[in-house]
Amino acid sequence: MTTTAPAPAEGPVGRPLDRVDGHAKVTGAARYAAEVPLPGLTHAVLVGARVAHGRITAIDSTEAERAEGVLAVLTHENLGKIAAQPPLLPSLAGSVAPGETFFPMQGDEIHYAGQHVALVVADTYERALYASRLVRVSYAEEPSVTVIDQGRDQAYEPEAIFAGFIPGRTERGDVEAALGAADVTVDHTFTFAANHHNPIETSAATAYWEGDRLTLHDTTQGVTATQHTVAALLGVPHTRIRVIGHFTGGSFGSKAMVWHHPALAALAARKVGRPVRLALTREQMFVACGHREEQEQHLTLGAGKDGRLVALRHHKLSPTSPFDHWAEPSLGVAGQMYACPNYEGVYRLIRANTTTPTFMRCPGEATGLFALETAMDELAELVDLDPLELRLRNYSESDPASGRPWSSNGLRECLERGAERIGWERRAAPPARDGDWLIGLGMAATAYPVYGPNNPQRARARLYADGTAVVQAAVTDIGTGILTVMTQVAAEALGLPVERCRFEGGDTDLPNVAAAVGSSGAGMVSAAVHAAASALREQLVARAVADEGSPLHGADPADVDVRDGRMVLRDAPGTGEDYAALLQRNFVPDVEATGSWGPPPHDAPFASMTFGAQFAEVAVDPVLGLVRVRRLAGAFAPGRVLNAKTARSQLMGGMIWGLSQALLEATHMEPATGRWANASLGEYLVPVNADAPDVDVDFIEVQDTVVNPLGVKGVGEVGQAGVAPAIANAIHHAIGRRMRKLPITIEDIVSGG
Repeated sequence: MTTTAPAPAEGPVGRPLDRVDGHAKVTGAARYAAEVPLPGLTHAVLVGARVAHGRITAIDSTEAERAEGVLAVLTHENLGKIAAQPPLLPSLAGSVAPGETFFPMQGDEIHYAGQHVALVVADTYERALYASRLVRVSYAEEPSVTVIDQGRDQAYEPEAIFAGFIPGRTERGDVEAALGAADVTVDHTFTFAANHHNPIETSAATAYWEGDRLTLHDTTQGVTATQHTVAALLGVPHTRIRVIGHFTGGSFGSKAMVWHHPALAALAARKVGRPVRLALTREQMFVACGHREEQEQHLTLGAGKDGRLVALRHHKLSPTSPFDHWAEPSLGVAGQMYACPNYEGVYRLIRANTTTPTFMRCPGEATGLFALETAMDELAELVDLDPLELRLRNYSESDPASGRPWSSNGLRECLERGAERIGWERRAAPPARDGDWLIGLGMAATAYPVYGPNNPQRARARLYADGTAVVQAAVTDIGTGILTVMTQVAAEALGLPVERCRFEGGDTDLPNVAAAVGSSGAGMVSAAVHAAASALREQLVARAVADEGSPLHGADPADVDVRDGRMVLRDAPGTGEDYAALLQRNFVPDVEATGSWGPPPHDAPFASMTFGAQFAEVAVDPVLGLVRVRRLAGAFAPGRVLNAKTARSQLMGGMIWGLSQALLEATHMEPATGRWANASLGEYLVPVNADAPDVDVDFIEVQDTVVNPLGVKGVGEVGQAGVAPAIANAIHHAIGRRMRKLPITIEDIVSGG
């Protein structure tokens, strides 16, 4: 591993280029799933259950069916049975990925409030919405469990969580003995409110059939995942389903799994014989696309007098749905962050009347690191160490869980660079005061796993005789700038100027790549694009050296470079020719190549993680209970940065979300009704411009030759992971009170947490 300061990019990769899709988005030319104009388009509106648990005793849709423009009212009585419910699998696998192993309108049982119980289709949205309110549903209500306190005595330890990919219990060493022998212990419970995704674009699908072939426009993070999941649900070969999702207006995990609406739209379209658009309302997003679950975490640290960890015990309790063992993996990175020989991580779940929880940006790390890094700050105080020094003292060159060395690290450099950017030396002094405001500084180490797909990723590259190129892969743009970044990767591999390359994605007719989830999109797609573009370049060079009419005839292909679309001898750059000249001379209109990349095996001798460090400066008014974040500084080691502008934007967005998680975001369950009490953007608090502080983002470049060909580790989520504990630790520095719940509210500041 080598660590260097960021250097200016010489080729297209790394440069801070503007988004190639920016003009289309700001002018409205970019089409989203609920904006596709189709002849004969109809509209569908969902009806949700008003109770959290029970059974439907009667449905009267007579009045709705008679309403003007209504084409169908679908319920469990006439929808028909789905072909099969596939197992719950992460969309990262690139195959079936239902949001939960339950499909609505297959029977009369109600599992959670808001569960889809009817679907009204009409010739306009307004008529469908009106008719949906005429559907009369009667229920036999049964007692429900919707919050931790209602089901605490029913908690169980699952064999596995996270769709079965993560063990319910992980252990190494002897935690009890190590805690008993520790010089210092920190032992606390941390609580977290439920959170919900609120992307600008709500989830939607537009479906139409042409004979036995289905086309779906879907809001998704992976068109292939939608294709395979809907194929399994409907019993239709996936070759007869085309899914298009060129643009997705934000997701953050809510569109990583495939929820019910695409299949319901397809079923409705088949029923009425016309295209159907099904767009969820903002309120339905709170019950139809998963959420970050309410949770409690009990964490115990044991350390020597020198602050070195000897034991870490981390238990989590959270509600899951009646049918899936789902919990975000909050204990994973927290158990790998520092050198610690003895560890115990245990998940416990409560069967509750709720949808299956799902990925939400930084799933698990954003909560698990809050508990760990808050406890580490308290440990630093107990052993009289600077919090920065404590982290450095527990730094690990290898993964404590597996013992394998990190493929690249950079944590030490991130900690030091972040401290420099925030002015950490000021923390040694007593907290400063600015009028009624007390000023505090806090920090946290941060990390996020480097995920890879389970199957090969593919792309296709084509060069035309005019010297322009198109590169294609089925990845969807979810707002991260993937179209721009892949254009840069293709241009560099082909040796072309960026303006002569175009990248196309978002269509299952294109070569398959897995869904862009878990900060994996840039790494896996760039690997496939690089492979395809490199194969095309090699094909063109081989043509040139074999062509008697080429200045490069007879040259060793290994001695040929390509710059600005021109193939030249490395030691004699005046000798060569353009791609276009080669193709035109030989009357070849275009040439094409495909490329495939397979991820490293799971038993590779390295472990992979993206590391970083977060620092916060806050102002606290302890009398009024107000907290204002004045500065955030983050230093990150994400491997090779493909576009400095889009990467910085992703990290900055994650840091602002971390502020939101720390101080604002909470969805409140009303236990008596089993409904979310603030299911709208009017009451679910998120930051506005006035809440945004000065944000300083810095990169520590680390070379990683293991994760993928370009050494890309991803930036989508690591920016959020350590912000909340950094803010909480800064609040403690300012007022001397520990915060052990999220979000931190006025009442917590005034009452002491």
